[in-house]
Amino acid sequence: LNGDCSDYIGRVVASRTDGQGPLLVYRVPTTREAGIWAPPGASVDAAGNLYVSVGNGEVTQGQWDHSDSILKLSPTLQLEDGFAPTSWGPENADDADMGSQGPVLLPDNFVFAAGKSGKGYVLHANALGGIGGQIDVQDVCDSYGGAATASSTTFIPCTNGVLQITVDASGHMHRGWQASEDIVGSPVVGGHTLYSVSKGTIYALNMDTGHVVTSLNVGQGNRFVTPTISGTSIFIGTNTGITAVKIA
Repeated sequence: LNGDCSDYIGRVVASRTDGQGPLLVYRVPTTREAGIWAPPGASVDAAGNLYVSVGNGEVTQGQWDHSDSILKLSPTLQLEDGFAPTSWGPENADDADMGSQGPVLLPDNFVFAAGKSGKGYVLHANALGGIGGQIDVQDVCDSYGGAATASSTTFIPCTNGVLQITVDASGHMHRGWQASEDIVGSPVVGGHTLYSVSKGTIYALNMDTGHVVTSLNVGQGNRFVTPTISGTSIFIGTNTGITAVKIA
């Protein structure tokens, strides 16, 4: 569906792990588009509620159709709450929506969200705010993929370099270091190190400073590649298979 072709509509589907019973389905209440496609999938809180980012919809004015949004769904996939920027209509028209990065759950019931518009938002998980109801909004970056977190700090996969952002107790963002524009892949945290795969290379960065500790060529993959840490190894999906890297 590249290019927003066809009459698709964003959905979340749930199945029992034993395969029994009917599927649960949430469908975005829109006429067309509003895909739920962010690579990390849904974020889940301690109560089992899901938070999903939704892409651009066909509607560009009038009543909000829950596209270009962050939506909160119950464990049974009932719509509980939602947020959209005040500019959701123009963003739909320009394909500049929030659907490209998964929402990030942070301490104190905060949610960080970003996407294609260049802006980052902090929301309250218990009251996402509807249209324009964010706690804080700042110019951050265009973001595609999934973010990593360490306490109240999140590391955003920006198209101009992974960015460190800390959210304080009042829900306001503070920019930290930003990696080189060559390091854009969805990061993960292991120990005190941040790992990001970009253009066939895995980078290990100091989590506090963003300085590159080391790097290694692992083979080309698409821009949504996210490394997986297990024990003392990192696994990376590439165009030709899985590469395993030992952490020294």
